This record gives sequence, structure tokens and C-alpha cells, in this order.
Amino acid sequence: MSSTMVVMLSALNLEYEAVRRRLTNPRLHQHEKGTLFELGGLPGTEGQVALGLTSKGNHSAAVLVERAIQSFSPAAVLFVGVAGALWDTTALGDVVMATQVYAYHGGTSEDDGLKARPRVWEVPHDIGQLAAHLARTGDWAEGADGPPPKVHFGPIAAGEIVQNSSVSHEAAWIRRVYNDALAIEMEGAGVAQAGHLNSSPVAVVRGISDRADGTKTALEDRTSQPAAAHNAAAFAVRLAQELVTKRRGTAMADDDTTGTGEGTTNVAFGQVGLQAGNITNSTVSVGQSVQHSEPEDLRSMLAALRDELASERSADRIDDATYQAARQEVETARTSLEESTPEAAGAVILALKRLRGLVGDVAKLAARVARIITAAQGTP
Repeated sequence: MSSTMVVMLSALNLEYEAVRRRLTNPRLHQHEKGTLFELGGLPGTEGQVALGLTSKGNHSAAVLVERAIQSFSPAAVLFVGVAGALWDTTALGDVVMATQVYAYHGGTSEDDGLKARPRVWEVPHDIGQLAAHLARTGDWAEGADGPPPKVHFGPIAAGEIVQNSSVSHEAAWIRRVYNDALAIEMEGAGVAQAGHLNSSPVAVVRGISDRADGTKTALEDRTSQPAAAHNAAAFAVRLAQELVTKRRGTAMADDDTTGTGEGTTNVAFGQVGLQAGNITNSTVSVGQSVQHSEPEDLRSMLAALRDELASERSADRIDDATYQAARQEVETARTSLEESTPEAAGAVILALKRLRGLVGDVAKLAARVARIITAAQGTP
């Protein structure tokens, strides 16, 4: 899983464009089955967003979420768009962040009526906590026209039809059976199911564009939909920035649990069995003698990495801005490697870790950088 990649999906072009305007240097990436994504930078972070268009409906959304997860191994999947409000407590333009997603069309039809048998998915705890914090601070809504929109947290109902009535049998049934749902839409259930099956965190962020009560008109859509999409995109992109920042920090801490760049310390209590080549004080080497990489080996590894970066840029798997920044970190590591001081050794590790953050969404490059970091940490 990449700590610097977030997938963001929308069903409508209007919603897609609202997100795209917030990304830097978007470029096309084509899935082997023809699905197009755009990869863009996440402003203010080392992160990237893979942006895709699913079209309407839970089924198509689920398929594209599956493709996106398999292609990018993201830290999270955010579905961003508009929705209809089920109650008057959510104003047009407000944002609803799903705490749960109801697949409300599950049920059984019996003589005395339709009995609900929904599927339910909950938002991951850490994403919900970050979203609640953002809603409290309000900085995500900077630049909004007029009073900043409110963010509401509650269930969202996801079905297979456009709901635009308050008096039809189904409309009354939904409001009675799912009376805590704040909004209704058509993709969230598919997104949540695909995320669940792939063990990928999912969040659904919706801007309220209508009241799903029969008052929706084409004229109102032309004003309320863009505003709702704008607000949902603003909140979702800000949430993605927080996710990348937090998870990137966690990933770096996991790589260096001692805070010294010396790797991970494992502690066991009780009886422990080991097959080891060498045991020196508290250091255990399994299977072979402890060997340190020589600086010349690291220089060769950095040279090979520089060539591979150029190859990935030529294949358009990394953009030019990322390539230039990555080349600079390689040069910093190479220059620092020439100095025989503890400070220089630390500078090599730091440059390599920054480099790993830049190329984290390219699995082959990330793996190569990880091996170089391991080698550098073993250099005296």
C-alpha cells in the first residue's frame, strides 16, 4: 500500500472537474482494459491523486474502484460528488461525510410489505477522526462564496435509482426505514463493497445539490450542482492532504522505530528459538555473517537508480516535476556519500527517504529505493 497515493472517483464530469482543478500537473494513465485515470499532484504534500470517472450506479463504481486499487494500491479511496438531501437539516451546498453507507435496495418482499435487508459499511475510524477535525477547523472552505458550508456526519443511502419524490411509496419507505440517513445517492454502496473486498479504506464525500423531494429542476441543477460539487471536492482534497501527511509520517516512523536511522529493534520475552549465523551482543544475523555495504556499492546502486528514473520518465510513469525532484535527491545522496562523517551518513538516509516518498506510487522504484536505504543503513 502506498502512503502517498489517494484514489478519488466521481460519477459525473461536473464532479470530476471540481476535483481535477485542485490537482497539479495532471497526466493520463490508461488501465490495460481501457479505463483512463489522471495522476496529479496533491498540493502541499508529497502525495498524488489518481482521479477516475465511474459513471452512474453502484455496479460500475465497484468495478472501477477494484481497478484503481489493483493499479495504485492507494492509502485510501475517496468517492466525491453530489447527492440529494433526505431531510431539511442539510442545506443546499452543505457537505455530507458518510459515517456509514446503506445499500438500501436489499430486502425481501412479503405479503405485509417490503422488509429491509441492507448491507452496511462504516467509514474507517482514523479517516472519520481526520474528517471531523477538518470540519471543526473550517480551513477547507477558505475562498467559499458567502458563508462557509457546513459539514454533516451521518449515514448515506445508496441505491440504484434517482430519487426525486417525498410522497412515492419508495420515498416514504426510505425515509421511514432509513430515517437516520442524511443523503441519498447511487454509487457509495459499490465503492464501499469494493474497498471492503480489497481491504482498502474508503470514504464517501457528498455535496448536497437537491432535496430528493420532487422539487429538483434542470434550471436549479445548473446552479446548485456546481456549488455542491465544488464544496465536496474542496473538503475531499483537504482530507486527502491530511491522510497523506499522517500516513506518510507513520510509514517513516515504522521504518525507523529508534529515531536514529538504525533500523527496527525486536524485543521478545520468555523462551525464544533462533537459527542464526552470528550473535554479537544484542545483534543477530540470520543465515550468514554480518556484512556492511561499501560506499562504492552504494554509488553503483545510486547510478543504476538514476538510470531507472530516466527510464520511468521516458515511459511517462512519473511526471517531469517528480522526476526532477527525485534526481535532485539522488544527487544529494551521492554528494553526501563522498563525505566520511556521521552527519553525511544521516544526510544520505534522509535524502533516500524523501526520494522514496516521491516515487512511492511506482512499486518497482519504491522497492529499489528501499533496498538502497537498507544498504546505506549498514554502511559504517
